[in-house]
Amino acid sequence: MLEYLLIISATLAVGLGAGYFIRKSIAEAKIASAEVAANKILEEANLEASAIKREKHLEAKEEAHRLRHEIERESKERRADLQRVERRLQHKEENLDRKISSLERKEEELRKKEEETQRIQDKIQSLYRQQLAELERVSALTRDEARDILLKRAREEITHEMAIMVKEVETQAKVEADKKAREVVTMAIQKCAADHVTEATVSVVSLPNDEMKGRIIGREGRNIRTLETLTGIDLIIDDTPEAVILSGFDPIRREIARIALEKLISDGRIHPARIEEIVEKTRKEVEVLIKEEGERATFETGVHGIHPELVLLLGKLRYRTSYGQNVLQHSIEVAHLAATMAAELGLDINFAKRAGLLHDIGKALDHETEGSHVLTGAEIAKRYKETADIINAIEAHHGDIEFKTLEAVLIQSADAVSAARPGARRESLEVYIKRLEKLEQIADSFDGVDKSYAIHAGREIRIIVKPEKIDDYTSIQIARDIVKKIESDLEYPGQIKVTVIRETRAVDYAR
Repeated sequence: MLEYLLIISATLAVGLGAGYFIRKSIAEAKIASAEVAANKILEEANLEASAIKREKHLEAKEEAHRLRHEIERESKERRADLQRVERRLQHKEENLDRKISSLERKEEELRKKEEETQRIQDKIQSLYRQQLAELERVSALTRDEARDILLKRAREEITHEMAIMVKEVETQAKVEADKKAREVVTMAIQKCAADHVTEATVSVVSLPNDEMKGRIIGREGRNIRTLETLTGIDLIIDDTPEAVILSGFDPIRREIARIALEKLISDGRIHPARIEEIVEKTRKEVEVLIKEEGERATFETGVHGIHPELVLLLGKLRYRTSYGQNVLQHSIEVAHLAATMAAELGLDINFAKRAGLLHDIGKALDHETEGSHVLTGAEIAKRYKETADIINAIEAHHGDIEFKTLEAVLIQSADAVSAARPGARRESLEVYIKRLEKLEQIADSFDGVDKSYAIHAGREIRIIVKPEKIDDYTSIQIARDIVKKIESDLEYPGQIKVTVIRETRAVDYAR
């Protein structure tokens, strides 16, 4: 057993030794082969690097050659450009030298001409002094005296020519202005459809029979007293058949009394309690009607944004008359006329409408306050926050203050057109005659006036002057002075034409 173990051990030892040597020889062979391969790779790499190095060296030489060629080409081009610039500069220098030479020659010529001109001026001045001295000797006048005479004559001629020119310009301007104004006003009147017929407040109530008078009076007059107390209107029951006259200064109260009395007559129940009920109901109806009339006026004219209190005041104008003309209809008409004229002239149409509608707003309260309707209207407009231009148009529409806008001038013109339309207003005969007499008195007060005649219902005055005292140009001045006097001293609707006539008549007799 021990022997077997020894044999096996020896065999194993021999096998292990043999295997070691075999592996060692194999490894050495592989290492030698790897070294050969590595040496071969190194040789190939060295060869390839040498080739690349030669190739890059050749490329660098070629690039250097190309760059040298481009640099030489650019240098040639730059040298050519510099040569062209040098030739151009040389050419300009030559031109400049020629111009300088030409200028020097011209300066020399000018210097000679100046010397010649100075000699001529000296000679002229000497001759002028000699002629002036000779003229003074011949005319026996000094230089200042002759100048004064010439200036005086020239001034007289210029003044005469200026007067002629002024007259021609004024005539032409008046013709053009009248033509344009007539076109604008005519267009405005044609486009305006406002009713200008007088609407007078009714103050007479018709009765179905005379027995109704007794029922209106009532027992011991209690019915009529109640009606008068509640309305503030006097009822006049006289011998007028089938009619009762209402008397009172307030047109709205008079309207309330008229409507209430008509309702009582239609109802037939006339006693204090019923009168009080009807009057109160009628007062509310009239207030509603006033508001509706104001709203109708604003709607018809297209004016919006007016304070509600101003709308009520506009409605009250429905019951207000001026010279027999209904004030509300007049205000609507003025608004339409002013707006149409503003459109023709390129002005603010909305502003013209608003100012035209409100220009007589003071007449709604002028019987309740002191002062003219112009001041009252301006105060009302200020109270309800109207603009300064609207207030100025209200204040200036009768010429009391200066106009601040062109639209304000149109308001005055539209007011005059509306008031001057045929049938728009009524005046008493006495007032009409007094105005005509005053118009002729103003014209007769001027020196040189022979006769004066108010014609065309006071729309024109013709003045005949004395020809021996007044010349043609003074006639123009007299006409202008009379116009100013009429504007300051006389109140009148519309406008007044002043015509001054000067004529010379030569009369002789053949015997």
